[in-house]
Amino acid sequence: MKNALVILAAGIGSRYGGGVKQLEPVGPADELIIDYSIHDAIEAGFNKIIFIIRHDIEADFRERIGDRIEKVCAPLDIEIAYAFQEKTMFVDSVPEGRTKPWGTGHAVLCAADQIDSPFAVINADDYYGKDGYVKASKFLTLGSYALVGYVLKNTLSDNGTVTRGICSVEDGKLVGITETKNIMKNSEGVSANGVKLDPDSLVSMNFWCYPLEFVDILKTGFSTFISNMTDPMKDEYLLPIIADGMLKCGTEFAVLPTNDQWFGVTYKEDKMSVIESFKKLHETGVYRQDLYSDLMGDWQRENE
Repeated sequence: MKNALVILAAGIGSRYGGGVKQLEPVGPADELIIDYSIHDAIEAGFNKIIFIIRHDIEADFRERIGDRIEKVCAPLDIEIAYAFQEKTMFVDSVPEGRTKPWGTGHAVLCAADQIDSPFAVINADDYYGKDGYVKASKFLTLGSYALVGYVLKNTLSDNGTVTRGICSVEDGKLVGITETKNIMKNSEGVSANGVKLDPDSLVSMNFWCYPLEFVDILKTGFSTFISNMTDPMKDEYLLPIIADGMLKCGTEFAVLPTNDQWFGVTYKEDKMSVIESFKKLHETGVYRQDLYSDLMGDWQRENE
């Protein structure tokens, strides 16, 4: 079966280095977080990778990531495609003063011409662990909607507060997502703005599973969003908000829970702990020293 991984990378800056967190090397051989995402997705059965970027970073992105990934994927028969998110797309005109695109839902809409199968969506700068990709790949065969849910305590930073979408779940189905800011660890567990939270609650890390029909829903929904927005400078068409609206209209989203640890560089101080975490994953055999060598080995055995 054909299934695709859509990687939201349009937020990557046009200048590499100098603190662009999505492109900071974190692996023992200077791998990026996105390398591990692609490795784990291919291992789980995804056979198309779609990068959503901007035209102004295309040359740099291909040089730093895309060309290298294409060389890995070519013998594995994994298709690589590019889509471009610009704020001028799918609108008659851009409000004067608007500087940024229209959010994650708009980003996926910009990839509509490249999406031809069930697909999952992830952020370029988040490490999700292997389990989520395995569950997502299997779920996509069902032709329905799902969110991979992460345990709150596995998604926190030691260096400051975070914002998470806390999920309400009943009988394995998503009931709602509450965007919660200023979540932090403390001596009593986890809290936000002085309110104690359940550290074992599930949260959204923007890892979604969609049937192909979702592309048409995005098209219709974006037109409604543009017509109804209240702040043309800041309003965004976001995947969690879209999901909330669909839930209210009766669409079911399964929740695929995982106990895997999430990694990300929310603060500059997080980088060293992330590097150490990936070092341990290599040392314990979760990943080989040459990250993609196990995938190439499988391909070589199949083609002997």
